[in-house]
Amino acid sequence: MNGVRWIGKTWGTLGDSITQANGYQPYVKEALKFEAVYNYGRGGCSMTAGGDRDEGATVNIAKTVEPTLDCITIFAGTNDYRLHMPLGEPGHSDPFTFFGAYELTIEMILRANPRCRVNLWTPLQRDKDGYDTVVANEAGHRLKDYVDAIKLLGVSYGLPVLDLYSQSGFNKLTLDTLTFDRLHPNEEGYQRIAMVAANFLDKL
Repeated sequence: MNGVRWIGKTWGTLGDSITQANGYQPYVKEALKFEAVYNYGRGGCSMTAGGDRDEGATVNIAKTVEPTLDCITIFAGTNDYRLHMPLGEPGHSDPFTFFGAYELTIEMILRANPRCRVNLWTPLQRDKDGYDTVVANEAGHRLKDYVDAIKLLGVSYGLPVLDLYSQSGFNKLTLDTLTFDRLHPNEEGYQRIAMVAANFLDKL
């Protein structure tokens, strides 16, 4: 890492409890010398809205994002899988589908701040409460389907994607070492995420 790209810049992190816990952000902030980090994570919440008043959904939290941030990370999807959220189809602005909610989130951020370096992170592999990398949810989707949707959105919008699902080293053999409960990272897990993320962000 050259350690210059983000000196004095601001970073916002959108996501679920893995983001809300503020585990990876301090390590990345120190490594890349961000001036400030704004944590918009909300535990237990999905990207997709579950109803008209679902204020915790990432698609709705995105409305509150500071419009002058230099960098924004969107790290969501594991709760959409666990909560059986429908994928929907690309190109439909429906906050009640994963594609629609994600597209609305991206567009809200970039319309307000087109210079922001938005980047998308896929969910980690998991194995908790009967939901892992193999089981399909009630909507008929596996976790990797949400991962693939995020990758497709990265291509559609020309945004960089950090594929933590396949590049972080979180898997069925390492989850007991890197997480508390085979889902939520422990300190070692957050350090692992931060190492991968800092290298990724440094190259944007």
